[in-house]
Amino acid sequence: MGDRELMEDILLLEKGVCDLYMHGAIESSTGNVHQTFSTALNNSLCMQDDVYGKMTQKGWYKTDQAEQNKINTLKTKFASQN
Repeated sequence: MGDRELMEDILLLEKGVCDLYMHGAIESSTGNVHQTFSTALNNSLCMQDDVYGKMTQKGWYKTDQAEQNKINTLKTKFASQN
C-alpha cells in the first residue's frame, strides 16, 4: 500500500470519526458530555483539514471548479423557494 492509499484511508477514517462525534454532540444529555464531543469534533475536523491539505499539495485530491452558469441556476432556484 502506497502513501496515497494510506492518506485516502486516513481521510476516510477522519470523516467517519467526525460524523460519530457530531452525532455524539447532538445526542448528548449533559453539557459536559456535549462539550467533550464538541471539542473532539473540532480536533478531528482540524486533522481532516490537515490531511486534505497535504493530499491537495501532492495532487492526490483534486476538486473540480463549478461552472458559473450552474451556480447561477442553483441560486435562482433556491432564491425562488423562499
